[in-house]
Amino acid sequence: MTSQLDQLKACTTVVADTGDFKQLAQFTPQDATTNPSLILKAVQKPEYAPLLAEVVAAHRVAPLDAIVDQVLVRFGLEILKVVPGRVSTEVDARLSFDTEATLARARRLIALYEAAGVARSRVLIKIAATWEGIQAARVLEQEGIHCNLTLLFAFAQARACGDAGVQLISPFVGRIYDWYKKSAGAAWDEAAQAGVNDPGVQSVTRIYQYYKAHGVRTEVMGASFRNVGQILALAGCDLLTISPELLAQLQASEAPVVRHLTPPSGTQAPEAPLSEAAFRYALNEDAMATEKLAEGIRAFAVDAGKLDALIEAQL
Repeated sequence: MTSQLDQLKACTTVVADTGDFKQLAQFTPQDATTNPSLILKAVQKPEYAPLLAEVVAAHRVAPLDAIVDQVLVRFGLEILKVVPGRVSTEVDARLSFDTEATLARARRLIALYEAAGVARSRVLIKIAATWEGIQAARVLEQEGIHCNLTLLFAFAQARACGDAGVQLISPFVGRIYDWYKKSAGAAWDEAAQAGVNDPGVQSVTRIYQYYKAHGVRTEVMGASFRNVGQILALAGCDLLTISPELLAQLQASEAPVVRHLTPPSGTQAPEAPLSEAAFRYALNEDAMATEKLAEGIRAFAVDAGKLDALIEAQL
């Protein structure tokens, strides 16, 4: 029999969502994604302490933010030794509302990868899907620096990313599910809201169908999963980025996987691009997306600060 993981790989590109590159090989993912929280989690493990110390020692005269980027890229380089495809490396979340600072940081990350002999085609720069982040991504894509727009909860964010010609978006499934479950309280019916009825799954499905119907070339990568059911309900999505824990569950099961997402047969004319005002108003109208985007940026900023502190302690 074939594992669910292998069945899923037949219709979707499987990506590992981790900074722990020593876990990757057993799941043979195509790509890997990281974020500040995952890198922070990895560098606190004893097996990665020498790597962190080595990078800090080699660059101790550099500014703190430059040392952080060296650490992020070092993890990315190790990941690229394991995966045949791309790694996503994230710009500091504290720059989420500063287009120019995001551009500078993204260019520096790419320069570090290229200096290590890695082609920019193997790197995705992760940027929060704020208006400012999306505009930075528009410029970067024109420079041949491909981007992964993250912390994406609203349809308007997906529309704007498509308008900007972004390479890939990461709509978050689990955090949308979390918000609706918390909002419903005692009225939440887990069984009725599972699988294709999960609000996070429905959000990604809507984006996928819209992109395919309107000829938007941006790749859709479902992210932030809470359970295997959410993953299986998105079988057929361009890509899915999955934690090692859930990859292990998929690998251990041989239950059949059914493809749920397929491109529509016909295409429609592209819609007019969203203006900044329309984007901001649509995001404002979506309470879930507004709250989860702000919460996500704050959480990543906190972990970025903790990573700064770990590095400063070694200087």
